[in-house]
Parts: sequence; structure tokens; C-alpha cells
Amino acid sequence: MNILKHPIISRRGFRYGGALQSSFIHSSQDAVLEVCSREQEVVIALGSNVGDRLQNFNGALRLLKKAGIHITRHACLYETAPAYVTNQPQFLNSAVRAVTKLGPHELLSAVKNIEKQLGRTAGIRYGPRPIDLDILLYGRYKVHSDTLTVPHERIWERPFVLAPLIDLLGSDVDTDDVACWHSLAADRGGLFELWEKMGGESLIGKEGMRRVLPIGNNLWDWSCKTSIMGVLNLTPDSFSDGGKFQPIEAAVSQVRSMVSDGADMIDIGAQSTRPMAPMISVEEELDRLVPVLEAVTGMPEMSGKLISVDTFYSEVALEAVKRGAHIVNDVSAGQLDPQMHRVVAQLKVPYIAMHMRGDPSTMQNNENLQYDDVCNDIASELHSRIRDAELSGIPAWRIIVDPGIGFSKNTKQNLEILGGVPKIRAEIARRSLGLSHAPMLIGPSRKKFLGEVCSQPIATKRDPATVAAVTIGVLGGANIARVHNVRDNVDAVRLCDAMLKEETS
Repeated sequence: MNILKHPIISRRGFRYGGALQSSFIHSSQDAVLEVCSREQEVVIALGSNVGDRLQNFNGALRLLKKAGIHITRHACLYETAPAYVTNQPQFLNSAVRAVTKLGPHELLSAVKNIEKQLGRTAGIRYGPRPIDLDILLYGRYKVHSDTLTVPHERIWERPFVLAPLIDLLGSDVDTDDVACWHSLAADRGGLFELWEKMGGESLIGKEGMRRVLPIGNNLWDWSCKTSIMGVLNLTPDSFSDGGKFQPIEAAVSQVRSMVSDGADMIDIGAQSTRPMAPMISVEEELDRLVPVLEAVTGMPEMSGKLISVDTFYSEVALEAVKRGAHIVNDVSAGQLDPQMHRVVAQLKVPYIAMHMRGDPSTMQNNENLQYDDVCNDIASELHSRIRDAELSGIPAWRIIVDPGIGFSKNTKQNLEILGGVPKIRAEIARRSLGLSHAPMLIGPSRKKFLGEVCSQPIATKRDPATVAAVTIGVLGGANIARVHNVRDNVDAVRLCDAMLKEETS
């Protein structure tokens, strides 16, 4: 007999990192239900260690959607050492939150069918597999049958399962389903306390588990060091070096110099986003971009380096990735082209979502500079835009966040952002712990607010101030610094990284 038990749950009491009130759960007589007809929120874990692991994940996400399982949130991506049977390749692990009208055993049949379609066959228990899909949670129900147990019986002992599950929550418990999931934990303090007792964030980077972001055929662990992104402007009206690098030979020479100085990434932009800049067409942007991009991708020096395209047009993003760009850097986070999220989802590349209000021609008007609390408001607005990206099919494990220094902010607000990276992360975490762990990019390089603070009206004279700004941001938790002067900032972030490593040791 298939039985679902439905405890009655109140959401009072849980808050990540804080004290837990003792009276969060109120139970009535368990109700035995045979059928579940309304839409339910579920959590499904994903694992793979055979074949192209990322392709297996992509196939699973596609087939889940096709089966009527609508994914609403993605956890981070983890590469983990195998458990139980240790003589096998490393796993990729993650999890998704989704909604479905499938009953629990219908859902089980659907995920087993997906596993079969993706090549999973009977093998040894805990052994190698191209895909593993486990139902961790199903609405506010406990399920016990010969074929299915929910909550999944081994959640409580597996860091590689619990870490992605925690990612799918916010530090604020905002729904009755989430409150119920906490109440089902093996620890009275809920999932958060269980995760902390297991080791919490201290496990990441240790115990054979690292958080990674897929770029091309590689997995990037951004916690190892701060990355430097060198800026290549192909516009005639850039505030810093307008027109200087439009000739292909000059662009190639500048890229060679930045790579030699230690750049990890090159960000190529062919549309000016300085304040009051007029928009150019897709065609004109591509005319500027494509010849240089093709030349840069052919450079031997670019082996092992990453190329980002700075654009808010989906058509430009599509053409750039076809020609070798690895990352799409969108200053509007999808606000200026409604097709951007859909296109990036199909391209399956990392997506830098930056905070900006309006567009470059309006972003500095008085209305767009009004904030109640600049760090909290940025976090809230960025989260909303990233959620739109997730619902379009861009997993959280491909997202990089950028608070948008200099975009829709005045000097005081930019200074608050520089010192407020931890606050921005914490505010995002209230809504999504997974997104709060995403790599963060900061781009203060040579910007006007540095000139105002340091009385330097000439942009190229602001490099010392840029180094100071980057240092503040990196020590606060930024992972990528987008700069014009690579050499000086490479040294600055190396020192920051050494200090941060010393602190953690």
C-alpha cells in the first residue's frame, strides 16, 4: 500500500545562522492520503560520473521539463569524491527545486525513465552511473512504500546531497513547504543546523567536495584565486580609451600585453555603456566585434584564457559564442533584450548578470539614483533578474553576479558597494543561498567616482585608486576584478589572496 503522511507545519522559527525557536512545528493526527492531485513542490538531486557529466545534467534538465516537472531553482554545482564505492570517477552533484502535478510514484516512474533514456543500466549499488536522479522531498508529505521513501533516507548523512539542498533554500524560511522540509530533518534544529553540524561551508574545498562553475569543457573553482578580467574596448567613445583599440592590430597587441601581464580573462566590448552613451545597432556592434574576436581567438597566447563578450544584445551574444567567446557579460541582466535569457540558456555558457537601472542614456538620472539601502536594493533587484534567468533555463551554477559599480549609482553609493560586498551576499542569501555563493565580479576600474574622490579628472590617471578599490572589494569577497591596468591589479589581488588564505588557515 502506498501511503503519504502530511504533517501540518507552521513556518515560525527558522533563520539560517541564528537561533531556532523551539515551537516551529505543530502536528495533528497524520492524514493518510492515496492520491495527490494539486501541484506539489519537489526537490530532485542529480549526480553523474560516467561520460560527459555536464551533458548528462543538461539532458536530465531537458527531460524533466518534458515530463511536466517545471524547474524553479537550481543549486550550485559540486564536484565530489565518490562515496561508499570509492574506486570510481569523481561525481558532479547538484539539485533542483521544481513543481509538478505528478503524484510521488508517477514522479518516481518519470525520473527512472529519464535515467534509462540517458543510458543508465543496472549496476552495482553506489557504483558508476551516467545519471542518478533521487527524489529528496515531495511537498509536505512523507512517503513510505516498497519502491519510494521520502524524505530520501540518506539525505542526513551525505554532504554531497545536503549542500545542494541547502543551496535551494533562503536563509529566511518563507513558505510552509520549506518549514516542513526543515521539520523533517534528522536534527531538531532543521536543515540549517544539520548542515552546520556536518561542517557546513568548511567542507567546501575539503573532504573531496568543491563548488565549480562550468566554462567550456572545464570546471572553474573560483575559490582558488581571484581572477583578473582585462578590458578591451572596441568603441570610439569609451570613457577610458575611446577608439584606441579599434584597429585589429592594436586590439591584438593590447590582448597580448594583458595576457602577458597576468590576465585570466579578456572582456571584449563593442558597444559603449558609459553614461549618456547612445545605443548602436546589432549590426554595427557585430561589425566592430567579429573581426577582433576572430583574431583574438586565434592567438596562441589565449590558450587556457577565457573570452567574455560585453553586450546586452542576444544576437551579439549568440554570434560571439559561435566564434569562440566563453562568457556573456550583460550589463542589463536581461532588461534590455527580452530574448537574452532564452538565448544564453540555449548556449549553455556562464552569464554575468549586472545590476543597472534604465539604460546607459538614463541610468544616471535622478530617479534611477534613489535607493532606500543601496546594497540591499541591489541584492533584491539582482536576485529578481537572476530568478527570471533561472526560469528561462540558466542554472544558478552558470551565474556570475556583478553589483554594477558606476551604473545607476553616485559616488557615495559606489563607495558603499565597495565596502558592502558581504552585505550584498547576505541579502541575496535571504532569498537564495545558492545564488549567494555565485562568483562576484566588481568593475571599479578608472571610473568617475574614483576621479571625484581623488581629484583626478583624467581616467588614465586613476589606476592607483583602482588598485585600492579592487583591494577593498577582493578582501570583502569579490572573485573577479574587471580592470584596464592588468599588471598593477594582478599584484594587488595576489596580496589579497595571500592575506585571505592566511586568515582561513
